[in-house]
Amino acid sequence: MLHRHLNHERFTLAAIDDVIGRGKRHDWAELRRAALRDRPLLEKVLRVCQAHVADPYAQRYHFWKQYAERHLA
Repeated sequence: MLHRHLNHERFTLAAIDDVIGRGKRHDWAELRRAALRDRPLLEKVLRVCQAHVADPYAQRYHFWKQYAERHLA
């Protein structure tokens, strides 16, 4: 999936938000692989998710928040 905010090979905050919010399984797998190689990327994921966790229906963001927190611990 081409993400509208990913115009280069880095994951910006907007690109991470797009992947989590609109991405499919293979997009998530790509984000996961990149995040496991790059700790600051996990911190970005956590930052993006913090903006959405007030919504109890934003389950994708709740999942990624938990994932990032576990790998940052």
